[in-house]
Parts: sequence; structure tokens; C-alpha cells
Amino acid sequence: PELRQKYKVRSLPIRKQNKVRVVRAQSKGKGKVITCSRKKYVVPIERIIRERATQMPVPVGIHPSNCVIPKIRMAKARKFIFDRKTRETKQDKGKFSKPNVGVPMADVD
Repeated sequence: PELRQKYKVRSLPIRKQNKVRVVRAQSKGKGKVITCSRKKYVVPIERIIRERATQMPVPVGIHPSNCVIPKIRMAKARKFIFDRKTRETKQDKGKFSKPNVGVPMADVD
């Protein structure tokens, strides 16, 4: 919620090195994103680990919709995304303003 007020953006693509809080999964917790697998729709997180049958630790893949980004790793491309999205919200988007809505139809032929 704090980042939503600060950057005026509801959602963002998740990236490597972002700090993430897992909200809905068996293994809830916090950690950094190790990689982003777009093919599998999975985000392995640093501190959320399970053991294989060979006793080797493996990061658990979490779906990105179950994660919240409390801290963003800012980059040049991210800054551009924020600027573009705030520009879109500031524009009128072609909607009617209140003075135009109440105009009677008497002026029309």
C-alpha cells in the first residue's frame, strides 16, 4: 500500500533481486527473487527452500500472484515505466467533464 501511494501504480512486473513477501502459499515468508521463469510462471525465492530426496536444498517456486513487492529494485527501465503510467493517469482519457454532460439537447438541430 505504501508503494502504491508513492508510485501511483497498482501492479508491476516482478524482476530479479526484488524483495518479495509471499502472502498466499504453504511456505509464507520474505526473501529476494533469485530468477524469474516466465515459461513456468514461477518465481524462486531465496529463503524459501525445501530438500530433495538426495538431501540437497532447492528453492521453491511461487506463483507471482501470491507475492507482494514491499521494496523495489529501481532501474532505468523501471523509472521509465513509472513515468509512463503516471502520465497516463494524469491525462483526461477522452472522458466527458461535468460542464459538458449537463448541456441540453436544444442546441442540436
